[in-house]
Amino acid sequence: MTNYRRGDIVLVGFAFSEGTGSKKRPALIVSSDRYHKRRQEVIIAAITSNIQRVLFADTKIAEWKEAGLLYASLVTGIIRTVKGSVIIKKLGVLLDSDLKRVEENLTGALQLG
Repeated sequence: MTNYRRGDIVLVGFAFSEGTGSKKRPALIVSSDRYHKRRQEVIIAAITSNIQRVLFADTKIAEWKEAGLLYASLVTGIIRTVKGSVIIKKLGVLLDSDLKRVEENLTGALQLG
């Protein structure tokens, strides 16, 4: 069970794919509150400040300052499941309007709807 909610922006220690280390990065929790009640993991989407390179399923965050981010950012289509223990801290909460656009893009990418 985790204390995080869908829409929370958190700081996570992301492991490099080569297994050579990790780097602290912001991420958006996309898993449901119902999921969190039954699991110790959370499903996250990576956040990047590289807003010049928008790929399929990426979503620019319109209200990034209000969400607790330091730079203009976008939520990527890169999704991971991580243990709640790798979350370093909560940075903020994505506004509903931005979260809705993220949900639409991820739903399209995963063909869920």
